[in-house]
Amino acid sequence: MFLALLASLPIVLTVVLMVAFNWPAKKVMPIAWTLAIILAGLVWGMSPQWLAGATISGGLNAFNILIIVFGAILLMNTLKNSGAIKSINKTFHGISPDRRVQAIIVAFLFGAFIEGAAGFGTPAALAGPLLVGLGFPPLAAAMLALVGNSTPVSFGAVGTPILGGVSSILGNPEILGNIEAAGYTGPEFLNQVGIWAALPHAVMGIFMPLIIVMMMTKLFGEKKSFKDAFEVAPFAIFAGLAFIIPYLLIAVFIGPELPSLGGGLIAIAVVVTAAKNGFLQPKTTWNFANKSKWDSSWTGIEESAATSEESAETISPLMAWLPYILVSLILVVTRTTGLKAILTSSTFTIAWRGILGTGLNYSLQYLYLPGTVAFILVSILTGFMHKMSGEKIKQTWISSLKTVIPAAIALVFALAMTHVMLNSANNSSGEAAMTVVMARALANIFQGVWPMIAPLVGILGAFMSGSNTTSNVLFSGLQYGVAEQIGMSRTIILGLQVVGGAAGNMICVHNVVAACTTVGVLGKEGRVIRTNVIPAFTYAIVVGIFAYLAMYIFAPGLF
Repeated sequence: MFLALLASLPIVLTVVLMVAFNWPAKKVMPIAWTLAIILAGLVWGMSPQWLAGATISGGLNAFNILIIVFGAILLMNTLKNSGAIKSINKTFHGISPDRRVQAIIVAFLFGAFIEGAAGFGTPAALAGPLLVGLGFPPLAAAMLALVGNSTPVSFGAVGTPILGGVSSILGNPEILGNIEAAGYTGPEFLNQVGIWAALPHAVMGIFMPLIIVMMMTKLFGEKKSFKDAFEVAPFAIFAGLAFIIPYLLIAVFIGPELPSLGGGLIAIAVVVTAAKNGFLQPKTTWNFANKSKWDSSWTGIEESAATSEESAETISPLMAWLPYILVSLILVVTRTTGLKAILTSSTFTIAWRGILGTGLNYSLQYLYLPGTVAFILVSILTGFMHKMSGEKIKQTWISSLKTVIPAAIALVFALAMTHVMLNSANNSSGEAAMTVVMARALANIFQGVWPMIAPLVGILGAFMSGSNTTSNVLFSGLQYGVAEQIGMSRTIILGLQVVGGAAGNMICVHNVVAACTTVGVLGKEGRVIRTNVIPAFTYAIVVGIFAYLAMYIFAPGLF
């Protein structure tokens, strides 16, 4: 137990500094990595060669993720600076006058599509101002956008939480060997984790549009009643199904890159068409009370900035949406046709086998990575298509680079710390890896209730790190180890980690600050977190129950 406490110190330190002292991840993760290095070297007896190799391996894998992060931010900033975002916003105005319908389409469906394409906090920061522009109270806009940005998050930025997060455990040769012994390659196992993240997500995802509306009518409605929400329940559940059905099918038959992007795109087309044609629309139109009756805490001094539309619109809706259409087409074609084999071949792969003489490997499939051919290429094309000036393009790239630097520091050291902990079994002391030691201790404490704990660990990771991807990097090894120790399905438990990390986005400090800032209610983050923690923990409880049913009834014996 003492060794387990020592092994947990880097993670405990991360939680304490970020949660209790509100330190940013870019300051915390280098300290946590340093502590992991000290423990792994002095207590576990890892050699300098393995310490350096694991650190380099983590840093290089972080570089792969950062290319996606930078590409996602660059595309979003390009669309903002070209005026395309304003044109996109206007396409939502004429769909329905009912605020409940608008909330479903913008906070859930539009947010899901943006999450699938960009991820990394951009959906809530984009959907929030759009809701304010439609006439929602700013505080409501922030809360609803964050809660809506939950189910899609596990497959955000074309699957990065799984392909860039859970995949960190594949850096451990022993874990990879066990997976291969079970009949999976590394990519096949990640696809299975994606499926078992999508299934529990689907249970809650069907009802998330209704939960969004319930929060809105209860907290911000004139009558403060759930009854107003139930009037639109048939349409809300229809919208949930319109997203979840393609979301599940894509996760099962294609992989973890496209469920949210494809599901969001299909659902927007289906639900918007249905709303325009009056399908399942409520008999009465619901609206907020007059602004004069709004609680003063619902608005902020910067509200006008969020609703500003001072410049004349020059980009047509088709041209505004074209970059997202191109991204979607590129991702679909490169992942479902023979191009995949070409782009992932050794010809287009930069690889480093046996880093510093260890058993660790690194590869960069630079033309297959979503950040390059999809995001960065389309961003460059968008500059020409939207006739942006050279100066505006230059500023867009500079601001995007400045934005990604804090994420780079945090992510590099988070992955470096994780790789050190995962590979600490390569030591002179004969002890198991730090993550395995922690897993054994946790398995002894919680035993049969771990499916209820696993998603809470994911939520904690997202809350403290600001990212489902980083949460998965931090805790996937731990979750795998616990599942192995207590004889539960590693695939399902890792799926719960992914789902918990997604639910944690509702209360993730970074996302809450971003959402509140963009709608002009900075300083109300505490209230947002206290409110959103209820749906976040409800999410965790429901998927935990689903996991029990899956392991003992639906899929017993799953690896």
